[in-house]
Amino acid sequence: MKNSTKRALFFDIDGTLVSFNTHKVPESTVEALRKAKSNGNFIFISTGRPYVIINNLKELQDAGLIDGYVTMNGAYCFIGEKVLFKSAIPHSEVELMAEIAEREGYPSIFVSENSMKVCIPDEEVRHIFYDFLHIDKMPETTFSEAIKSEIYQMTVFFKEDVELEISQQLPSCEFNRWYPTFVDLTAKGNTKAHGIRVMAEYCGVAMKDTVAFGDGGNDIPMLIEAGIGVAMGNASGNVKNVADYVTTSVDEDGIQNALIGLGII
Repeated sequence: MKNSTKRALFFDIDGTLVSFNTHKVPESTVEALRKAKSNGNFIFISTGRPYVIINNLKELQDAGLIDGYVTMNGAYCFIGEKVLFKSAIPHSEVELMAEIAEREGYPSIFVSENSMKVCIPDEEVRHIFYDFLHIDKMPETTFSEAIKSEIYQMTVFFKEDVELEISQQLPSCEFNRWYPTFVDLTAKGNTKAHGIRVMAEYCGVAMKDTVAFGDGGNDIPMLIEAGIGVAMGNASGNVKNVADYVTTSVDEDGIQNALIGLGII
């Protein structure tokens, strides 16, 4: 039975709205979001991607289904032309991370308000961002050039075994990892959980009436924070463990099944 409560729905992109296999939003998901929107619910994107590389939601965007965006893991949130929240990383810690990355040879991506630049890209960067995520080629530059602007997110390619050591040197940074070979860094406190609070408050929706959908490690904070946290069937075990509801995979009509199961459509 459909629930008449107006909710704010928050969706991760990769592995949640968009299939890693087809690189598209399943038709069942598009139709389910149309129904959810027509029932009076807000639909928000909540992603680690900066807006400049959100290139796989055209069908949803063209249909006017998206009300706003939590981007860069909560560091930059906006509705239309209105920026509701933005928080740059302290420049001293950007400089330190760039220094460490350059010295150790860690490929790195630095994201400013409207652009992103990559330093010393290797095959893993090309595999993840160009082959796996299908984004356009990023401009390559030096570390000193890349950090001239205010930086909202840094994506650095080092594995978990060195993360603890580096995180202790960057106390003003939040570390969000959703893939084994790299980590996204934002200013402390900037997580998807914070982003969904910003959006819900602006739209006058109580947190108990928020629903978050995700599949990766960087989704865990918002799945815990939301009134209902939904893990995709293709999510890792640690994501499913914190969820209130586990649906089928993105390729098995997971979004549609969850929205029906929760009485939203």
